[in-house]
Amino acid sequence: MSGKRIRYAEREYADEEIFEILSEPVREWFKRKFGTFTPPQRYAVIEIHRGENVLISSPTGSGKTLSAFLAAINELILLGKEGKLDDKIYVLYVSPLRALNNDIKRNLEGPLAEIKEVAKELGYELPEIRVGIRTSDTSSYEKSKMVRKPPHILITTPESLAIALNAPKFRERLRTVKYLIIDEVHALAENKRGSHLALSIERLANLAESEFVRIGLSATIHPLEEVAKFVFGFDDEGKPRPGLIVDVSFAKETKIWVESVVEDLIYTDAGTLSDALYRRLAELIREHRTTLIFTNTRSGAERVAFNLKKRYPEFEGLIEAHHSSLSREVRLDVEEKLKRGELKAVVTSTSLELGIDIGTIDLVVLIGSPKSVNRALQRIGRAGHRLHDVSKGVILALDRDDLVEVTVLAHNARNRRLDRIRIPKNPLDVLVQHLLGMALNQVWEVDEAYKLVRRAYPFHDLPYEDFMSVLKYLAGEYAGLEERKVYAKIWLEDGKFGRRGKMTRAIYYMNVGTIPDEAKIKVYTMDKKLIGTVEEEFAERLMPGDIFVLAGRTYEFIKSRGNKIYVIPREGAKPTIPAWFSEMLPLSFDLALDVQKFRREVKNLLDKRGAKSLLMRRYGIDERAARAILAYFHEQARYSVIPDNSTVLVEEVLGEKRNRYFFHTLIGRRANDALSRAFAYMVSQWKNCNVGIAINDNGFALLLPPEKRLDEGEIRALFEIGDLRETLKKALDNTELLKRRFRHVANRGLLILRRYVGRSKRLGRQQVMAVALLKVLKENYPDFPLLKEVYREIMEDKMDVESAEQFLRWVRDEKVKVVIEHNELPSPFAFNLEVIGSSDVVLMEDRRELIKQLHRKIMAMIEASG
Repeated sequence: MSGKRIRYAEREYADEEIFEILSEPVREWFKRKFGTFTPPQRYAVIEIHRGENVLISSPTGSGKTLSAFLAAINELILLGKEGKLDDKIYVLYVSPLRALNNDIKRNLEGPLAEIKEVAKELGYELPEIRVGIRTSDTSSYEKSKMVRKPPHILITTPESLAIALNAPKFRERLRTVKYLIIDEVHALAENKRGSHLALSIERLANLAESEFVRIGLSATIHPLEEVAKFVFGFDDEGKPRPGLIVDVSFAKETKIWVESVVEDLIYTDAGTLSDALYRRLAELIREHRTTLIFTNTRSGAERVAFNLKKRYPEFEGLIEAHHSSLSREVRLDVEEKLKRGELKAVVTSTSLELGIDIGTIDLVVLIGSPKSVNRALQRIGRAGHRLHDVSKGVILALDRDDLVEVTVLAHNARNRRLDRIRIPKNPLDVLVQHLLGMALNQVWEVDEAYKLVRRAYPFHDLPYEDFMSVLKYLAGEYAGLEERKVYAKIWLEDGKFGRRGKMTRAIYYMNVGTIPDEAKIKVYTMDKKLIGTVEEEFAERLMPGDIFVLAGRTYEFIKSRGNKIYVIPREGAKPTIPAWFSEMLPLSFDLALDVQKFRREVKNLLDKRGAKSLLMRRYGIDERAARAILAYFHEQARYSVIPDNSTVLVEEVLGEKRNRYFFHTLIGRRANDALSRAFAYMVSQWKNCNVGIAINDNGFALLLPPEKRLDEGEIRALFEIGDLRETLKKALDNTELLKRRFRHVANRGLLILRRYVGRSKRLGRQQVMAVALLKVLKENYPDFPLLKEVYREIMEDKMDVESAEQFLRWVRDEKVKVVIEHNELPSPFAFNLEVIGSSDVVLMEDRRELIKQLHRKIMAMIEASG
């Protein structure tokens, strides 16, 4: 580790040692209320008291929030006792969820009142310790009250902190912060909200009278050293600030098992499969007091909740759905009922993954794979809320690929083999906002500002020329943008910069933040008849000629204009894009590699005696699941080749309507997304035709017209791609994905303002401007910072170009060999891709039916070949 500046906490302090540093009322209160300290508290409280930066990674319900607050509260009580508690902010707590903020306020005010009571018994009067919340929901009256009489503990969100740093009077109040607590770090580090917060923290550190203690709280996350650097930041020598990692994620016992809900995952029809699923869910709900059920999509959560209520009248009023598309009132109502123990089960998509206090849960059920070990542990960690309870979780698999995946995932979760998180590197649109924010406060030396920016982890290796290009853009030095209504917001001369114009502050306040406005895209026929809407994420995937289903009918995508897309009805045509695509979670690269290794392991077991019991023992699966996995691998081995960590299989399957090329690159969907687009682009250049793509976590298929074929040399040449990023950049040209993502980046980078002086600009209008600006920039300024950023965001955050490059290197270095087969039908491992690529995937039933037919044909061929 970097010069041991970031160390793992090794010393677990005894209760007596911790009580010694606590003032009398706090000690007395703690003894009555809890009696003894939990593991995170034993490792962290004294270190925080001594002024160490600390990152605590521990399961839900292990007392990590109190570990963070205890030393700070103790200090406030001591000051109060001595009559030295001033009207200033001592503790700043930042959380990504507004819903969590009210929780925290309640959970602080209770103990503070109790400590005050205890002090009274001990014979002295303590002053009130004030707790305040400042978010976008806080009224301006409340905010001005806070300037006059600030709370001692301030609770806020990343966005509100950025605004507070620029509120002329209030920012002065932030100079006195002594403790900074960042909660739910795992929900921030991986995205631009985290990058935004990291810069706000360095600006706060620059403003503060003295160095404050940084405390990060996170659920299970890996690698902890990187996350610690994210929380602590860097010094001016470019070294991570020192601090301690408290890793007590082992402190809680977890029990995870995998089940297949039916005996045969292939021939069971959709109706029977549904019946079996709901029957099993009902059994599990009856056996436990409260059950939390996770589906991977919002629509899935609605469907499961509806079906359980409909099929089992006994559950009426005892089961509710909870997801982000529901109104805040509905969500809060469900959370309160759950806390009071009035519900038997709640079905959710991702909205209950984070630390909202929902009381005791006895069992967590995951329907299908959660796609990452960290997410699985986070979800299952919601069960058994107290530290000594066992967290119980069951994963129900609904198809064979899913079953293989969750078997490996559960095994990794039991052994704490976590996926690495990826923290965005140098997001320039986020930098634009902060440099403008900094210019609003004072005149800066360019070099001083550059130093400050590089103290934040996401920007610690930011090239100077990228930093300068952002300043030049803000200073209006890119000619020709003014006639596009893009005006200079700062001045830049003689190595200094500062703000320009009266309206700049208003522009900053109204447009700060990183979350793009969600758009519903209206779908029209060419003669301007409205058909309905699709989500923006769905629209991102469309290419001219794509056919999709809306309101039960099929349409062909022609073009987009602003936030409208135009289509032609295509009765009876096969859709090329499934409607549920946008909500799917992608499999992580690390987990994908472990699934490859598992494939190899099972391949070597196929002809051995006792294979089934070995799998059951080693991977903790039931007999039904072990049988299904072995049967699946037997079929693949007898019909074709089992692709694994040393073999990538490419299958050519010719057809009357199109020729399919299945690439079994098991590297997770984000890396497959990058690879498939680059491959499709190269093939379309060689063959001068449109190339369709079907993609999932296990691989992708390229779909060519029936008269076009790839020979073996061409297939191998694809893997020899010289510069993947360059090819991908060309492949992204003119796609909906580039146009829509550019609007998001242009919004964040203040190139297209979402709001301006009391008016909001319609999303459709913004989108039209984005497409026009994109064209101008590509022609005149290919190095424009926000153009650079949109390509970086797509390739690194949305896709996983690094892992795709890594995979290509393995093929080049012959660690992975490419095997090419010409098959009459897709092999069993390709069934799911075949379904995504070709069938009428409107209904789950149709998908299952198609797989069944393919399976029958394949089994007949295997039998025939003896």
